[in-house]
Amino acid sequence: MLALDWWNGNRSVLVDADLTGVLIGCTLTTKPEEIYRALIEATAFGTNMIIETFESNGVPIKELYACGGIAEKDEFMMQVYADVTNREIRISASPQTVALGSAMFGAVAAGKEKGGYDSIFEAAKYMAKIKEEYYKPIPENVEVYKKLYDEYKLLHDYFGRGTNNVMKRLKDIKKAKTEA
Repeated sequence: MLALDWWNGNRSVLVDADLTGVLIGCTLTTKPEEIYRALIEATAFGTNMIIETFESNGVPIKELYACGGIAEKDEFMMQVYADVTNREIRISASPQTVALGSAMFGAVAAGKEKGGYDSIFEAAKYMAKIKEEYYKPIPENVEVYKKLYDEYKLLHDYFGRGTNNVMKRLKDIKKAKTEA
């Protein structure tokens, strides 16, 4: 089963708010947990598309870090991301990473003379921490996800790059019906 998780459009890579979600491969015996897994995998595949787009445009992605509730609480999802991206994923040691980042920039704004730091890199060196445990790709999962990702890219391009504009036509039909 595969999904395109474009419930609110595709904001990265395609930059098209009119795209909608797709779920393919369902049968009468499909279970809710299989749909849930396909949706998680879709977000991981989308992340991998972003990584590939950066790299194909000369921006190397050397490391992946995750923070927040999902990174802290959902080991399954983080393992899927590691397997799909075929990269280790490190986790922030702070459960409040966004607040910590703000504090780090505050410390830089204060400057060394007032107890802060001269650069964000210096602040990060002393204030930011990474957990010792991390998510490492599982080779046999990586191989399966490579095949699924190839299929995902075909769907992504077919529905997202103008080959089949059914999503937009459906929105037009709905809009016309609503206006009538």
